[in-house]
Amino acid sequence: MATEFIEVPVIADVVGGHTGKLDDFKGGVGSIIRLRPEFPAETLRGIEEFSHLQVTWFFNLGSPDDVALHARSPRDNPAWPATGTFVHHNHRRPARLATSFPRLLEVDGLDLHVTDLDADEGT
Repeated sequence: MATEFIEVPVIADVVGGHTGKLDDFKGGVGSIIRLRPEFPAETLRGIEEFSHLQVTWFFNLGSPDDVALHARSPRDNPAWPATGTFVHHNHRRPARLATSFPRLLEVDGLDLHVTDLDADEGT
């Protein structure tokens, strides 16, 4: 039988950047992915060689009450065709997980300075 739940440790926090739940592109804003202090800087050795990062994050501003298991128009705009829950990149998904590919600008100790990360501050 497949596992129904998993536990994932938090390894970093988002500092700065976006605030609030938005159903829209949230690029062009700088933020910092700050690794938690229990991780040594050694864990980031060589990361500066990459132009972009792959970041999986949790929609922490959402709640189970936000989950919507039906088709709806993007940005709630009725002029656009309704698409299913798993087509949207927002907090209404059952697991409330997302993946982003921000551009890496700078590494400063445990701080990864990025742009185009659509996770909200405090994530």
